[in-house]
Amino acid sequence: MGNVERSFFEHIRMIAAEKGITEEQIFTAVEDSISRAAEKHYNAHDFYGNFKTEMDRGTGEFYVYALKTVVQEVEEEDLEISLQEAKEGNPDAEEGDTVWLPQDTTVLGRIPFTAAKQVLIHGLRELEREHIYTEFIQRIGQVVVGEVKRFEKNNVYLEVDRVEAILRRTDTLRGDRFDKGQRIKVVIIAVDRNAKDAQVQVSRTDPRLLVQLFENEVPEIHDGTVLITNCVREAGDRAKVAVRSLDPDVDPVGACVGLKGSRVQAIIRELQKEKIDIVRYDEDPTIFIAHALNPAKVIRVNIMNEEERRVEVIVSDDQLSVAIGKRGQNVRLAAKLTGWNIDVRSHADQQRAVAEDSTNKSIVPSAPLSVPEDIS
Repeated sequence: MGNVERSFFEHIRMIAAEKGITEEQIFTAVEDSISRAAEKHYNAHDFYGNFKTEMDRGTGEFYVYALKTVVQEVEEEDLEISLQEAKEGNPDAEEGDTVWLPQDTTVLGRIPFTAAKQVLIHGLRELEREHIYTEFIQRIGQVVVGEVKRFEKNNVYLEVDRVEAILRRTDTLRGDRFDKGQRIKVVIIAVDRNAKDAQVQVSRTDPRLLVQLFENEVPEIHDGTVLITNCVREAGDRAKVAVRSLDPDVDPVGACVGLKGSRVQAIIRELQKEKIDIVRYDEDPTIFIAHALNPAKVIRVNIMNEEERRVEVIVSDDQLSVAIGKRGQNVRLAAKLTGWNIDVRSHADQQRAVAEDSTNKSIVPSAPLSVPEDIS
């Protein structure tokens, strides 16, 4: 019989509580680590077997056993025991049984126990990583509040439900500035069981953050009356959210905007004043595309090629720059939101193109042009 050092034993139980690992998992890890140390020790004395450790869950006292198979005639002493010898310890033993032979744990000494500690610590680390993976892989897409703990290599490390999460610089908004201890809203985007640093990766640029913020802020979205059909972002700058209502008496855009813009303004503040266009979804793609180009006023949408999902949008001359947006942002987001390739043209340009096309069709040469074969 041996005894795990009490301070170490209590320390491990404390870690289990902090990391959310069950005490039974800790006990199993301790037993496995001692078994490995015992196997290594006895192997050095030409005694090899399958070792098992049993630990008292209350006291930390442990017992180490060598497992051997009962046979009529022993061929491998390290792995087998004769039926006659087995019956001396257990009269009910039969051929093919596995017997547990108690080992002297006092000979293990400090060195094997130190080795057991290292194996245990490694095992606990793996248990913790597996626990984090199992818990958080189901929460991808969920918005959580994280507390800023430290900064390293332009990355922000947060504590999310007692677990360290990494917010990479590329996943922050342009206006984000954080202080240690600050609590910020992020969305869980990935969990890597093999990551060298924090396994949980979070973001403030992912469109799912915006969707969840609307679900939290707008009761009609939370209860399913209003649906978000799509959401696209150029994070920190502009976003477009397409919404539709399942209740004809509920205006989906009005529900999302809120009284005097209160609901959408709360989200805009959270996202560092990111502009948000709330777009009314329509099953008619021409109407939906016209809505998606908001704030521009659209005159007409012509489907040019349905298979290639290509449309031509006509706007008045003074609305062309509004429809296209700064550096093409408005039309680019509208195209992502609707899934159509959008070509925006002013009404004047379209009229000129029609006139030129008509002129070209009316000019028909009376005879083909001939080119002399020899110009010399």
